[in-house]
Amino acid sequence: MGNDVVLSAGVRQNLLALQNTAKLMSTTQNRLATGKKVNSALDNPVNFFTSAGLQSRARDLSALLDAMSNGVKTLEAADNGITAITRTIESMQSTLLQARQDKSFKSTSYTVDATTIGTTSLKNLTVSGGALAAPVNVALNQLAAAATPATVTSTGAVDYTTNPDLSALNGQTVSINGTVVYTFTNAVAGQAAALKAAIDGIGGGGVYTATLAATGINISRADGTNFTVTTSNAAVATSIGIPNNTTTTNGVPAVTAATFTVDQLVASINSNTSLTDKVRASNDAGKLRIENLSTTDLTVTGIGVDGEIDGTGGTGTIGGNQVRRNLATQFDQLRDQLDKLSDDASFNGINLLHGDKLKLVFNENSTSTIEIQSRDQNGNAFAINSTNLGISYLIASDLDNDTNIDTFLGGLTTALATIRSQASNFGSNLSIVQNRQDFTKAMINTLQTGADTLVLADTNEEGANMLALQTRQQLSSTALSLASQADQAVLRLFG
Repeated sequence: MGNDVVLSAGVRQNLLALQNTAKLMSTTQNRLATGKKVNSALDNPVNFFTSAGLQSRARDLSALLDAMSNGVKTLEAADNGITAITRTIESMQSTLLQARQDKSFKSTSYTVDATTIGTTSLKNLTVSGGALAAPVNVALNQLAAAATPATVTSTGAVDYTTNPDLSALNGQTVSINGTVVYTFTNAVAGQAAALKAAIDGIGGGGVYTATLAATGINISRADGTNFTVTTSNAAVATSIGIPNNTTTTNGVPAVTAATFTVDQLVASINSNTSLTDKVRASNDAGKLRIENLSTTDLTVTGIGVDGEIDGTGGTGTIGGNQVRRNLATQFDQLRDQLDKLSDDASFNGINLLHGDKLKLVFNENSTSTIEIQSRDQNGNAFAINSTNLGISYLIASDLDNDTNIDTFLGGLTTALATIRSQASNFGSNLSIVQNRQDFTKAMINTLQTGADTLVLADTNEEGANMLALQTRQQLSSTALSLASQADQAVLRLFG
């Protein structure tokens, strides 16, 4: 029906102009409403698809950026763990240094009972326990040199008239406790047997007994008391094997030296290599002071009922170093905390201190990646814990001497070097990830800006266009009205 309406050329031309203006206004309004000058491929295919591609890559990188952020947090968690472990190891070092500096070893001072120790038998002071692997005896007195048995040429009677080797003993005597029991002479045969018979008959018989042997003559007394054998000449003693002026107990040489003094005992203890750095002795105003250089109780055997050293079977105890013992316990507690810190240094299920592997992708096609893992010097996965760091548990005796403590300190120094190496490795990886993170953020911004440049409208420009189009629309409407009035002039002819 519209085709039945006939418009003049002027009206149709102004109507077309008005329609074009309305179309342009619609386009401008759409741009202002969406903020884009390209809203579909119909608006500008090249810009539309280029912008879509850039936006797609920006979205892919944004997804990777989230993974990088998690990776940074995982590295930060590992760094937190390493920092705490480092402080723990430093505390362990301080504990060992404190133990090394502590010298609060326990000691006891004993009076030496020289009277009870006496000179009749060998007596010892025995120390055991403490840092000693086995008991050690310290002599409290000293035995004389062992006597050489009386020497004869045979176990039978000896005829000195036919034995020139003994002829020089003619007239020499053998005495026991000052009584001459036999005089050597060439006139009597079988003098060895005669000497034995003379000794056997002293004191009414059976008090002394002599035994002939191939190597000499052995003399003993039935009641076991001391006696002195004296020869009139050293040649007699040499020939028959009885030391000159020798006191014996039942034929065994008796103690002839006095009981050791406190200073002698101190020197004996301190010079004993089995006691070096384990037990120390000193003279405490005339008393023997024994110091236990360990954390374990030391047992001293040879203590009398009055607490004096007398060589009897009584015992005394010198306690161990309680400070070092407590420090060993403290060291082990710190070791346990080290492992717990390592266990807790995880983020999002990944614990780099356990040797877990963290893989991060840096671009949208996965051609740029990084793998982060704690490794040893051979490149193998390395879990950071006390065992792998070479830090073992301590027992109290490990702190008995400074040499052991120095060894443990050396191990902690090595462990710190390993920790610091891993910290440096994680720090380098963290720097790489953070740099890549910043780079990715910049790339996303660049891609989004480039995409927006292709499709976004200039609102200032579009606003100006709208204002101009509104003016044009008003003018077109006025022109259309004028053209319509021109067509109405024919009505005057019918007026």
